[in-house]
Amino acid sequence: MIFTVFADGWIKLPRRYAPCSMGRSGVKAPPFKVEGDGVSPVGTWPLRRVLYRADRIREPDTGLPIAPIAADDGWCDAPDDPNYNRQIKLPYPASAEALWREDEVYDLIVVLGYNDSPVVPGAGSAIFLHVASPDHYFTEGCFALEFEDLQELLRDARAGDALEVRRVRRNP
Repeated sequence: MIFTVFADGWIKLPRRYAPCSMGRSGVKAPPFKVEGDGVSPVGTWPLRRVLYRADRIREPDTGLPIAPIAADDGWCDAPDDPNYNRQIKLPYPASAEALWREDEVYDLIVVLGYNDSPVVPGAGSAIFLHVASPDHYFTEGCFALEFEDLQELLRDARAGDALEVRRVRRNP
């Protein structure tokens, strides 16, 4: 199944459209995305696996691989590091983003297959589908849905499914 995200901030779920937050700098097609630019990448990105905060939410119902995150989990965002765009343990000697956050946006994360096969240093890291902030503010380059909408997507998701990000507006 393909879940389509449109540039005007909507995602097509199997039965309806839902709002989708994206990067503060909009969407662009690779190779124009670079680390830290705030761009959400245009393209089709496999849904690799699900990470979740077991201390806050129940294990999601999904056909994707799933694992709980721990307080020392992070994601390397240092382009010159050999673990760039990979999950790591904190503290880490290079720049890394903590996955265990005080806010709720990383309580449920879908790791997208962006810049991972092969990893290109500096082309962008930690591009996830995660929970939207309460005000649906822009992300740093990820895609974000309301918690309930993300759960709905995951119930339908199976291995081999993908997120397709398009530069066009949705057709109502």
